[in-house]
Amino acid sequence: MAKKTSKQELAEAAELVKNTVVDAVLEAKEKAEEVVKETVKAVKAATAPAIDAKIPEGPLAEKWSNYKAHQKLVNPANKRRLDVIVVGTGLAGASAAASLAEMGFNVLNFCIQDSPRRAHSIAAQGGINAAKNYQNDGDSVYRLFYDTIKGGDYRAREANVYRLAEVSNNIIDQCVAQGVPFAREYGGLLDNRSFGGAQVSRTFYAKGQTGQQLLLGAYSALSRQIGKGKVKMYSRYEMLDVVVIDGRARGIIARNLVTGRIERFFAHAVVVGTGGYGNAFFLSTNAMASNGSAAMQMYRKGAYFANPCYAQIHPTCIPVHGAFQSKLTLMSESLRNDGRIWVPKKLEDAKKLQAGTLKGRDIPEEDRDYYLERRYPAFGNLVPRDVASRAAKERCDAGYGVNATGLAVFLDFSDAIKRLGKDVVEAKYGNLFQMYEKIVDENPYEDPMMIFPAIHYTMGGIWVDYELQTSVKGLFCIGEANFSDHGANRLGASALMQGLADGYFVLPYTIQNYLADQISVPRMSTDLPEFAEAEKAVQAKIDKLMAIQGKRSVDSIHRELGLVMWDFVGMGRTKEGLETALTKIKAIKKEFWSNVFIPGKADDLNNELEKALRLSDFIEIGELMARDALMREESCGGHFREEYQTPEGEALRQDDKVSFASCWKYTGEDQEPELLKEELNYEFVKRQTRNYKS
Repeated sequence: MAKKTSKQELAEAAELVKNTVVDAVLEAKEKAEEVVKETVKAVKAATAPAIDAKIPEGPLAEKWSNYKAHQKLVNPANKRRLDVIVVGTGLAGASAAASLAEMGFNVLNFCIQDSPRRAHSIAAQGGINAAKNYQNDGDSVYRLFYDTIKGGDYRAREANVYRLAEVSNNIIDQCVAQGVPFAREYGGLLDNRSFGGAQVSRTFYAKGQTGQQLLLGAYSALSRQIGKGKVKMYSRYEMLDVVVIDGRARGIIARNLVTGRIERFFAHAVVVGTGGYGNAFFLSTNAMASNGSAAMQMYRKGAYFANPCYAQIHPTCIPVHGAFQSKLTLMSESLRNDGRIWVPKKLEDAKKLQAGTLKGRDIPEEDRDYYLERRYPAFGNLVPRDVASRAAKERCDAGYGVNATGLAVFLDFSDAIKRLGKDVVEAKYGNLFQMYEKIVDENPYEDPMMIFPAIHYTMGGIWVDYELQTSVKGLFCIGEANFSDHGANRLGASALMQGLADGYFVLPYTIQNYLADQISVPRMSTDLPEFAEAEKAVQAKIDKLMAIQGKRSVDSIHRELGLVMWDFVGMGRTKEGLETALTKIKAIKKEFWSNVFIPGKADDLNNELEKALRLSDFIEIGELMARDALMREESCGGHFREEYQTPEGEALRQDDKVSFASCWKYTGEDQEPELLKEELNYEFVKRQTRNYKS
C-alpha cells in the first residue's frame, strides 16, 4: 500500500476540520432555533391574556360569605333603572329571571318554547342533591363538595364547587316553600335516595318527575313577576347573536320563531342559561330544541369556550332501536338504587339473547355477571356515570350485549321486588316503568330492563369566573351552558342543583357587583350601529342558507355529524380517531354549506331553517370538541383517551401536564382557535386516583 504524502494528509485533515466545523455550525443553528422557539413560546405564554377567575381570598368555607359581605350593591331605586336580559327559561333561566325581578330589576326573558313549562329541565327524573343529612348517615357540606370534586375527576374549581354545596340546602328550603311536592318519609321528613358517586342518601326527589316539579316551582315564581310587570316574557323567540358595545354586552338579536322577524333588544347586562350542546351527537337524551347556538354566539363575540370535550355519557338510557330515531330516552339514574346491572357470564347465553331465543329472566343467578358489583364492591351499581358507562361498553365490546344489536345490558329489579314487594317498587318507580313499557313494549316487572350509555349532559361550556361572568363584560352564563361546577364528569342529581343554585342564590348577588357601576348608563337605542351590524350579519347568514337550495335535508347531515361524533369523539377516543373526526367534520361542513336544502321562506314559521341555524353551530362545536380532546392528552371523567388508561382499564390522569381548564378563544372564521389555560390549583383537596372499589 502506497504511503500517503504530506500533501494528502493535509488535505484530509482540512476536510475533517471543515466537516467538524460544519457539523458544529449546524448543531449550533438547531440549538439556536430551538431556543428561539422556546423563547417565542415563553413570550406568548407570558403575554397571553390572564385568566382571572376572581376567586376570593380566605379559607374555603368562608369565601362565599366574605364575597357577599364585601360585594357592591344596587339600591332599590336604582334597580328600577336597570334592564337585564335572561335567555332561557329552564331551571337556571327561570329562577334567575324570577329572582332578579323580585329584587327590582327589569327583566326581559326569552323562551324558545311556547311556554317556560316546556323547557328541557322538565325531563329530569331522579332528583336534586343537597347536604341536609336528614338520614344521619354522615353527609355534610364538605362531603357533598368532596364527592363532587372527586366525581369530576379533580378538574373543577374548588371555590365554585364548595359554594354549590354550601347553597344546596337553601335550594331545598326555597322549593319546599314554593310547594314542590318532594317525597316524604312516614314521619314527615323529606325522603332521600342515593345516586352515583356517593355513599350517602342526599338526593331529594318527587317520584320520577323531579325536574317537572322543580320547574313548576320556578315557573310559579316567574309567573308572579310577569303578572307584576317586572318580567316581560318573549315566548317562541330564539337568540341569534349578542350585541357588544365598547367591550360590554348590551343586548341581543333574536328571531321571532312564529313570524320569522329579526328583532333587536337592549339591556344593561345579558344572562344566558340555554343548556348544553349534547345534540351535536344527533342522538342524545336532550330535547330536540336543545342546542349550543347561544354558546357559539357568545364564543364568536369573545367569550371563551371551556373544556368542550367534557361530554357526559349517561349509563341508563333505552338502547337505540333503529335509524328512524331522532332522540334517545333517559331512564333515571335513581333506578340504580334498587336495580342491579348485569350481563350473562357465558358467551353462548349472550348469543341466544341477541338471537331472541332466550329471555334474561330465564338465566339462572349463578350465570349472571353483576359486573359493577364485581369490579367496584364499595359502590357497586352506584359508581359515577362515566365509570358505569365505560364498564357497560367494555362488556358489550367483549360480546356480552343482551339485545339484537349487542349494545345493551340488563337493569334488573327482580331482587328488589322479592325484597320489597312489587307495590313498593311501583310506588317508587312506577311512572318510569310505565314509560319504559310504552317505548320497548316489555314489562320491566317481569323482564329486566335493557339499557345502554348515551350522550346526556355537557360539562364543558362557556367559561365564567367566580361571579358567573364570561370573558365579555356584562355577559353572564348560568346552568349547563357554563363550564364551572362539574369538572370532567357530573354526579347524578347535580344538574338541577347547579341550575337553581346559579339562578336563585349566586347570580342575584354577583350580577350586582357589575351593575353597581352601570346605574349611570342610560338605556341605549337599538338603532346604534352595533345593533344594526349584528342584525345585518344574522340576516346575511340566513340569506346564505336559504340560497343554497341543495339536495340534502338538515337532519340527514346532522345524523352524519352525529355518527362521526359518536364513533370518534364518544366514549372512547384516540389520537388517530380524533384526527379522523376533524377531517370528516370539515368535509361535513363543506357539504352542509353547499348542499343543504331548506324549504319555505325565512320570514315565516320555518322549523327547517331553525334546525339549519343550529346545525351550523353544532358543526363548529363538534370541531371544537375534537380539537380539545386531541389536545388533552390524558383520561379524566367523561374524557377517555384510550392511550391513557390504567392496567385495569380506568382513566389515567396527567396532573402534571393538563391540570387546567382549556379555554378556547375565537380567532375568526375557519381559523384555529387560541388555547388559553386556567390552572386549577388545589389548596384544600389532595388529588388522588379515583377509587370506587374500597
